[in-house]
Amino acid sequence: MKKRILSGMRPTGKLHIGHYVGALENWVKLQEEYESYHLIADYHVLTTNLSTDEIYNNSIEMVIDWLASGLDHLKSPIFRQSQIKEHAELFLIYSMLITTARLERNPTVKEQVRDLNIENVIYGHLGYPVLQAADILLYKGEVVPVGEDQVPHVEITREIARKFNLQYGKVFPEPEPKLTIFSRLSGLDGNAKMSKSLNNTILLSDNSAEVSNKLRKAVTDPQKVRRNDPGRPDVCLVFTYHKKFNPEEINEIETGCRSGNLGCVDCKMKCSAKINSFLSPILEKRKYYENNIQEVKEILNAGEIKAKKVAKETMEEVHEAMKLG
Repeated sequence: MKKRILSGMRPTGKLHIGHYVGALENWVKLQEEYESYHLIADYHVLTTNLSTDEIYNNSIEMVIDWLASGLDHLKSPIFRQSQIKEHAELFLIYSMLITTARLERNPTVKEQVRDLNIENVIYGHLGYPVLQAADILLYKGEVVPVGEDQVPHVEITREIARKFNLQYGKVFPEPEPKLTIFSRLSGLDGNAKMSKSLNNTILLSDNSAEVSNKLRKAVTDPQKVRRNDPGRPDVCLVFTYHKKFNPEEINEIETGCRSGNLGCVDCKMKCSAKINSFLSPILEKRKYYENNIQEVKEILNAGEIKAKKVAKETMEEVHEAMKLG
């Protein structure tokens, strides 16, 4: 019997190649090996932005990117968190099983507060790892594909599952984190994180001209000023993109850069061509779903029906274990 995975993202609209490298590529592979459920974490958006005007449209855009990247909704149900009321109920129960001191030690929340320059942390933001635990355990997720920065959240999930099981009886598994191999792609400006808020991304929906224009401005080795200057590929952002999207020519690119025979402009052109080749089938599928939005909505509806069935069964077990039935 296949183990079960729950993966999700906050709906922020169109996704970028960093999302693909850090998550989507892995999800597509894992759906063959695991029973996968994919969550649109729309409640999680509220932890840092109370506006709900764009959540639905952003959800649709994100789902289109998921489908265009290869997620099979028949194998991997896709659904909105807000449409499954059991998420909120289990979150409430779990919030009784963890202290504020434990949540305040969570390094990921600390980083978000710092990066977003948040002065007053709201209760929901501090407690969102608890909601994330409810997201995972409501479907009895046994494996959680994550980047290194999300491992602390998985540990909180394991702690909550353990405490519930000790208090009320064995209901939940203690999920294991499954680290992605190529978990992060740096932004075009050299920032360690590719982010739309930093305007340093290549979107999965970008056409060839947009990709070329963006990559033309990407940072490279600051010491390689002229074409014939020897470069240092190990400090060059574009070289890291070659590693992912142009592995067959990586030795040639490295040799040309170090010797000075390959200039930055030509190197960027080669990289643009490879990224455009990678994006081409995604753009084609994306166009199909953009022209068939009703089909996307039907996919969501079908996924929510499947998710509700599993969520209801889990909460029945919870109620029985807690003698709330």
